[in-house]
Amino acid sequence: MAYTLITANRNYSSWSLRPWLLMTTLGIAFEDRIEPFVSMDNYAAFRAFSPTGQVPVLIDGEKTVWDSLGIALYLGERHDGLWPTDPTARAWAMCAATEMHGGFAALRNERTMTVGQRVTPHDTSPRLARDVARLAELWEEGLSRFGGPFLAGASFSAVDAFFAPVAFRVRTYDIDVGEAGARWVAWMLEQPAMRAWEAAALAETFREASHEAEVTAVGVVTEDHRALPS
Repeated sequence: MAYTLITANRNYSSWSLRPWLLMTTLGIAFEDRIEPFVSMDNYAAFRAFSPTGQVPVLIDGEKTVWDSLGIALYLGERHDGLWPTDPTARAWAMCAATEMHGGFAALRNERTMTVGQRVTPHDTSPRLARDVARLAELWEEGLSRFGGPFLAGASFSAVDAFFAPVAFRVRTYDIDVGEAGARWVAWMLEQPAMRAWEAAALAETFREASHEAEVTAVGVVTEDHRALPS
């Protein structure tokens, strides 16, 4: 039986992007099922298919696999290419991906994902500045140690998927992530699967009020490339 991957809105859902990008880039076939956010709290509705009331969720026959990291680990046991083959690069990639999964709270909260907009922030908190400095340091380390153009070497792997939502955030808010980080962001934004996700995000006409309010609370929207709302 083929996989079914359940995700949410392309413009907003950073966690959904990770497994979608990973599976799409690596050619792992799946049925693409979108369950849109209807409010900031979708717990009750999403509990129908997700034990946490959140997305993403991977359905494999009778098995339900939840959380972007859980999905990556599950797929990594069944498919080649999710992690670098070199042991040193693989260890670094796993640590970096889990650091992204469990950390960078200020980056998530203060620079919410909105693929189709460009925003000039009002300010940068000290916590966010620390997150951005660590992000630039981590990316520069991976790119310099393993030679790029991806974070852990010549080939795309799960660590790139885990930081892919940040690539959109860097562009949206014009975040300075250093020279090496900027090169990786530009490279990632040109990848076919990233371009496909972006195209879908721009085509969405649905707007969710709470997500939109998060963006305007952060700063001034200077550009909006999304289709007109329905």
